Amino acid sequence: MDFTIRPIATVANSRKETEDDYWAEIVSEIRLEEDIPTESLDGIESFSHLEIVYIFHKAIDKPVVLGSEHPRENKKWPRVGIFAQRKKDRPNHLGVTIVELLRRDGRNLLVKYLDAIDGTPVVDIKPVMREFLPMSSVVQPDWSSELMINYWE
Repeated sequence: MDFTIRPIATVANSRKETEDDYWAEIVSEIRLEEDIPTESLDGIESFSHLEIVYIFHKAIDKPVVLGSEHPRENKKWPRVGIFAQRKKDRPNHLGVTIVELLRRDGRNLLVKYLDAIDGTPVVDIKPVMREFLPMSSVVQPDWSSELMINYWE
């Protein structure tokens, strides 16, 4: 089955190149595409957080990982499958992040904690609802916590 996903918005921020860490100070504006009606955002300001689905557009021409690799190519971490890590070289180059909504400005959303670079195509925006968050404790291996130490600094 083939299908097409098209951008509904674009990210604008100060991060111009891909970088793994230090995202906390980056504030992003998500700008709706012209053919998406402003009304599609009605009511969004009543939510504190949004889930943003986007394309790793700078990785599209790079080799895709289908097997396993060391996260961030760091050999001190175990080889794990692509679906056991959040690497950008994924089969469909999709990224997903929960962001804090700072405010809506007409057709634009100002958000914090979006780990997407300037020019990133956004393919979906969803409100975060408590009922969709994990119902049980989140469990993860030690290497993933180590990998994330500087991510949100």
